[in-house]
Amino acid sequence: MTLKEFFAQHPKAAAAFSGGTDSAFLLWAAREYGCQVQAYYVKTAFQPAFELEDAQALAQALSIPLTVLELDIFSCPEAVANGPDRCYFCKRTLFTQLWSRARRDGHTLLLDGTNASDDAGDRPGMRALRELEVRSPLRECGVTKDQVRRLSREAGLFTWDKPAYACLATRVPTGTAVTPEALQRVENAENILFKMGFSDFRIRLLGKNALLQLPESQMDRLLPRRAEILEMLKPCFSKLYLDLEARHGQ
Repeated sequence: MTLKEFFAQHPKAAAAFSGGTDSAFLLWAAREYGCQVQAYYVKTAFQPAFELEDAQALAQALSIPLTVLELDIFSCPEAVANGPDRCYFCKRTLFTQLWSRARRDGHTLLLDGTNASDDAGDRPGMRALRELEVRSPLRECGVTKDQVRRLSREAGLFTWDKPAYACLATRVPTGTAVTPEALQRVENAENILFKMGFSDFRIRLLGKNALLQLPESQMDRLLPRRAEILEMLKPCFSKLYLDLEARHGQ
């Protein structure tokens, strides 16, 4: 089945929109193939502010209505506990609320942007999608991440080369409870590094300290600015360590 055929069969849908590359392309495809689509963004403390800004900008560019739902993710004890299945409990909580609002708005179909390259065996959150009967057209139609980026570029979507951005909770070691203070420290530090021109990196919390993981292509840009970076991030961490292994994946 192609995306065109999928949306021909489903002319009306609600779509979870994260502001990322995959869900942005999903919205574009839905609109392109005549689907009356309503986008929903669930705002929690686990998402950085720029994700909502990107979602709003993209929805406006596509002239697709966007509903922003606010959720206190700290009301989900399993997500806060940060065990191996944190993503499952978090996604189940998010999509349960999203489904509730979508049904109130008259929708009987809820979509998400999971693509055909996503490994179901490594994504606890995908179990929640199956249980809640959330459809993933990109995955069902065999659209891979590389195809999403290529087609997004051809469509003129500014998200075509946006790096994958796992939620802020992934910066906290598994088994360590997620706190608002920890998330704020990470977001503040990452915003500083973004403004300094770094991208596609991760900051991993180590108690009051942190480990910075950079792509190999950006390693040589960091050391000349070492003193500046340490000074800027001093309010966030007691010590900042650099991972000499180049960062790959999530």
